[in-house]
Amino acid sequence: MAVAQSEPSLSSSSSSSSSFSDQSLYLYCLLSLYLIGPPTLIALQFIQAPYGRHRRSGWGPTIPPWLAWFLMESPTVFFSLLIYSRGQFALSLQSLCLLSVFLLHYIHRTCIYPLRLRRRTTTTTSSFPVSVAAMAFAFNLLNSYVQSRWISHYADYSAEGRWFWWRFAVGVAVFLAGMAVNVTSDLTLVGLKAQGGGYKIPQGGMFELLYKVLEIESQDE
Repeated sequence: MAVAQSEPSLSSSSSSSSSFSDQSLYLYCLLSLYLIGPPTLIALQFIQAPYGRHRRSGWGPTIPPWLAWFLMESPTVFFSLLIYSRGQFALSLQSLCLLSVFLLHYIHRTCIYPLRLRRRTTTTTSSFPVSVAAMAFAFNLLNSYVQSRWISHYADYSAEGRWFWWRFAVGVAVFLAGMAVNVTSDLTLVGLKAQGGGYKIPQGGMFELLYKVLEIESQDE
């Protein structure tokens, strides 16, 4: 989940040296997120993430998938709450609403999804490379800081008025639709893992729409 952000001002004469340092840290983290995007996109055109159906050796030690998902997604819940609690607008209604939607997704991804994996996958399920989980952990640490610090400290809600709530309502509607697809697709995939027997193609739901899109693309080629 992403929250629209702009750069916090660094020119306020009332800012102390400590607040300037915090603003600088925020800007560096925000810039880092933008900078790692292009090389990641390019790299993934040539390298397949080595887990799931594309698992292979050469990426170091591995851990169970459910544990990998919990560890690499954990900053989005625990670190986000820590950073959020230190914001000057942490108790504002707008901030709390944005945080609630953010946590609704990531509590599912951090806690519920790994528990489903652990309960329903078989002992033959592939392991997850620690190196990949570590990279995901680092990204989530950075992203959690930027998101939580913005909505709890740097966002200027007073300038938006009722426009904020219109945008929030539309955003929540889109979010809930997307999360419904996400959760139902997860259930389908976890159910296939529980059956064992290697890789299986999921059927039903939005998977069918995806297959139709891929079929059209292959025909165009």
